[in-house]
Amino acid sequence: MPFTLAHSPDSDDAFMFHALAIGAIPGALEYRHVLSDIETLNREAEKGTYDLTAVSFHGYAFVADRYALLTTGASFGDGYGPTIVAKTRGDLRGKRIAVPGLRTTAYLAARLWQPEFEAIVKPFDKVVEAVQKGEADAALVIHEGQLTYREQGLDLVVDLGAWWKETRNLPLPLGGNAVRRSLGQGTLAKMATDLRASVEHGLAHRGAALNHALSYARGLDRDKADRFVGMYVNHWTVDFGAVGKEAIRRLLADGARAGVIASPPDIRFVGPDGREA
Repeated sequence: MPFTLAHSPDSDDAFMFHALAIGAIPGALEYRHVLSDIETLNREAEKGTYDLTAVSFHGYAFVADRYALLTTGASFGDGYGPTIVAKTRGDLRGKRIAVPGLRTTAYLAARLWQPEFEAIVKPFDKVVEAVQKGEADAALVIHEGQLTYREQGLDLVVDLGAWWKETRNLPLPLGGNAVRRSLGQGTLAKMATDLRASVEHGLAHRGAALNHALSYARGLDRDKADRFVGMYVNHWTVDFGAVGKEAIRRLLADGARAGVIASPPDIRFVGPDGREA
């Protein structure tokens, strides 16, 4: 049976997994790709549904007992990231913010930025619409919407990635790939190697990978899709290293101190050798 590999139907994930999807990595394990939005994947990870799954780093706090984080395949916002947008700028204390899920890293970062707001949960591609309909005062925007909210008549209240960088001097860790710890060191090592090879293949064959990603770009033209992919598939994605580990630990520790997470999880990282650390 192939291993289940779950990820979001987004241009950056499509770019990242393109080589595995088309069989361009010699000797790779066999994977069955499952596509779903990130909040659904966070919830499915809590059930232990998939062998290898995209997960928000916030969501990882709830599954660390059964999953480890691969050091490759992650997305970081280095001075940029999810945005909170509204029709007009203003203090959002006590206001209604449409959010794309309560396990997303964007939600955790928003709570750290402003602890006092009412969360209105919407699908990620409906948060802006909630503001336009008057159902929310602001929207927490992830994915391609970070590049298009102005075209929808909204203004920037805060870029949470920029805020995080200014206050912590670290990139904001957004999402990564969690692998079932019970698969064993050999399989974990092979999955880590396969995923890194897929990321590197995409970066080395950018045109072909971008062509594939465009079908998941939700209306972005090629230039904007290329820009978005470049924001979230880059050197951090190849291997996030010691700085990335520090950023993830800091994010989840801050989340625990703020009461958004019950306690800091025992984070386990897996590199190409398959060892947990």
